[in-house]
Amino acid sequence: MNILLLGYGKMGQVIEHIALERGYQIAGRINIDNQDDLNTLADADVDVVIEFSSPESAVANIRHCLERGWPVVCGTTGWLEQRDAIRQLCHETKGAFFYASNYSIGVNLFFRLNKMLARLMRNEPSYQVSMTEIHHTEKKDAPSGTAITLAEGILNELPHKNHWISQEAGATNSDATPTDAIDIESLREGTVPGTHTVRYDSTVDRIEITHIAHSRDGFALGALTAAEWLIGREGVFGMDDLLSE
Repeated sequence: MNILLLGYGKMGQVIEHIALERGYQIAGRINIDNQDDLNTLADADVDVVIEFSSPESAVANIRHCLERGWPVVCGTTGWLEQRDAIRQLCHETKGAFFYASNYSIGVNLFFRLNKMLARLMRNEPSYQVSMTEIHHTEKKDAPSGTAITLAEGILNELPHKNHWISQEAGATNSDATPTDAIDIESLREGTVPGTHTVRYDSTVDRIEITHIAHSRDGFALGALTAAEWLIGREGVFGMDDLLSE
C-alpha cells in the first residue's frame, strides 16, 4: 500500500513509523513547507491518502485528492462547516472519503458509552451535563472534534438539550449555563495527547466518564486500519462503518 501523508506533524510522523513497520510505502510527505510537491505526484503512485494537516488546509487537500481519484482518510478537525460540500464532491467524483474526529478504537467505544449514559439520563433533568477536553498546546481548534462528537451524541439523546457552548479554560460556570446547553471547557496543557471527560452533576452527586489517551499510537493505528479498509470502496464513511464489520 502506497500512502501519501498530507500533514507531517507529530501525528503524521507516528503514522509513518507504524506504516513502515507494517511494510507499507510512503508515496510522499506534504507539509506547509512543500505544498507545491502535491502537484508533482503521479496518480499511480498513491493508493490512499491520510490527511492530518490543519483546519485551514484540509478542505483544499481533500478536494485535490478526490478530484485525482485518490481515496482519502481524514483526521483533521475544525473544518466541518464544509462537510456537505465534500460529501457532494465525493459523490460527483465517485470517490472514497473516510472521516473521523478520532480514530482511536477506545475513543469510539467511549462514544458509544457516552450515548448509552445520555440515554439513561433522559428522565433525570436534575443533572446538568458538561464536558472538559484537554490537549497539547499545539492543537489549534477548540473544542476538539472529539468533544464535539461527544456533545452531538448527547444532544441526540437528551430532548431537553439542544446546543453546546464553548467555554474558555476556567470559565465554566454551571449556574450561568442555559438549561438547554452543554458546557464544553477546553484546556491546552503541555504534550497531552487527549483527555475527554463527560460529567453529570446534581446537588447530591456526580456521574463522570473519562477517556485518557496515553499516546498518539492508538490514533495512528486506527487511521491505518481505516486506510486499509477504504481502498476499493466508493462513498463517504466513518468509524461506525468500519467497526460494524
